[in-house]
Amino acid sequence: MKRRAVIYKGRVQGVGFRATARELARRLPVSGWVRNEPDGSVRLEVQGDELDIARLLALIRRERGMFITAEQTGELDPVLDEVGFDIRYR
Repeated sequence: MKRRAVIYKGRVQGVGFRATARELARRLPVSGWVRNEPDGSVRLEVQGDELDIARLLALIRRERGMFITAEQTGELDPVLDEVGFDIRYR
């Protein structure tokens, strides 16, 4: 079980980015959340098998890559008992 944080920069707010990320994540056996940040970026935290995380990130790039100008990723400790993938509002 792995957990990764990804910060997406570019024109990622106001273009359906969070809803698309949630929809794509719910098709895979992953958990986590996505939210808009005050600086105009979008933060995503995803947890699951390394292959499923890679699939999700590739799907997001395929569906919303035209809006992304930069990505920053980092590893996090897994969150025990997390279920589902949601949009957070703070």
